[in-house]
Amino acid sequence: MPIPTTSSARAEAVAPTGKPDWAAAEARAAELVAPWAAEEGAPGGAILAFDTHSIPVAVAAGLESLSTGAAFSADSVVRYASVTKHVLAAMQRRHRDRVALGHPLGRHLPELRGPMAEVSVGRALDMTGGLPDVRETLSLLGLSVHTATDAAPLLDFIASLGALNFPAGREISYSNTGYRLVETALARQGIVFDDWVQAEIGAPLGIAWRAPETWFDPIPGLVPGYWKGAMGWQLGNAGLHLSASGSLTGSGRALAIWGQAVLANRGPAAGLLAEQAAPRHLLDGRATAYGLGLAHGRLGPVALVGHGGSHAGYKTYLLLAPEPGLGIVVVSNREDTGAYGLALRTMAALLGQEMPPPASLPEGLYAEPGTGHWLEVTGNTASFLGASEVLYQGDAGWAVSLSAHNPMRLRAEGSGIEGEIGHVARHFRPVAAEAVPAAAQGPWRCPAYHAGFDIEGETLATGIGPARMTARLRPLGEGRLLATLPDGPWNKQFSLSFKGDEVALVSHRSRVLRFRRG
Repeated sequence: MPIPTTSSARAEAVAPTGKPDWAAAEARAAELVAPWAAEEGAPGGAILAFDTHSIPVAVAAGLESLSTGAAFSADSVVRYASVTKHVLAAMQRRHRDRVALGHPLGRHLPELRGPMAEVSVGRALDMTGGLPDVRETLSLLGLSVHTATDAAPLLDFIASLGALNFPAGREISYSNTGYRLVETALARQGIVFDDWVQAEIGAPLGIAWRAPETWFDPIPGLVPGYWKGAMGWQLGNAGLHLSASGSLTGSGRALAIWGQAVLANRGPAAGLLAEQAAPRHLLDGRATAYGLGLAHGRLGPVALVGHGGSHAGYKTYLLLAPEPGLGIVVVSNREDTGAYGLALRTMAALLGQEMPPPASLPEGLYAEPGTGHWLEVTGNTASFLGASEVLYQGDAGWAVSLSAHNPMRLRAEGSGIEGEIGHVARHFRPVAAEAVPAAAQGPWRCPAYHAGFDIEGETLATGIGPARMTARLRPLGEGRLLATLPDGPWNKQFSLSFKGDEVALVSHRSRVLRFRRG
């Protein structure tokens, strides 16, 4: 989960005036975590604020374990999730003589085929490669977030896909797959992520970082993650083999110590900001706000870089203001934490800046003609292909998403909504009520992966035995349908576009699967 940006995010940075207001930051952080303390017997988290030499703010609330009742603290060990990405990119940077940004992935992973093999290492890391996200693709095939998978079969599965969500370099959209593939390429050169992290970062900085390969590997001090379901708080877990797209574990304090090194350009973090936060570009030359595991943003006149992370039951954020040399860390073991918002609000208090005002668009469900793409607007939140972003006021009346990996610049136009998402021009039209088409009825199968679903009336059913699930279908016009199904602590959404005896499934991070009439 990268940090927010606006259309002016790449403007020249302006340093803030005055000294950081540590008291204001501590008061804001305490206010933000207070609801966790007020909820009896609930998980929690911590917020830390730091400069290059000290950590003046470290507030925590809630529990690190609902079993033991132990309080959450800045030293509670959590899963950093996608905050890991910039550390994998740092390992690649150190070994670019062996795995260079300009190398095609197929040079190091010859089992890849089709356009996937031609995607460069750089585009695999900067979210412009179009690589389908492996977890979301498996979800569309019917595998639960809890289903355990191993590294080698996953690589075979990715290689079998071959296709891309979009031509590399034409747009930007978040995917974990590039980091998994680059990690594998480095491992084949004898450079193992967990070993490198412990030797090159953990030992020099005196921090206990680990990068396990599975959710079930024992990690010293790791606290459980939780999500709230119908039965109350539940333990979070995930079966997907972990990769360096999100495998790091550590405490909030350890992440702050790393953040200090990054800001100070010292030790194992030397050169990281200069190279990994450097501008990246689409094929047409336009700069994006996402670098190599780091995203750009802005709070008033202050330039920001950082990254967030989300695993089942864990939320994390590392937010840095390089010019004044300040940083915020948010760690949490509860699924409902809005880590980015907490980090940004604490940074605003520290810098004496105002939060950007919210924006809104006409509510409703919209679809893009001729594609499987849809947009749903609720309040000041816009969801594109199932990925939601809060909208803020941008320049000239535009509503912007403030997201580097899912940039939105939208406005109402007639009865529809137009603008850009992912740096691609789009025009959405409102969806009118209609019936599920007769052509959609019946069984649909994907023989290559032994997957399938059935449509009967307005219902889609998938899965086997007691794990079978159903979803009510919503028409999107042009014979297209929208399905929503539960997947552990989350819901998954995807569209179905029918053409003859074939149907294409499209979600935000996976747009390559095709099913045929069974």
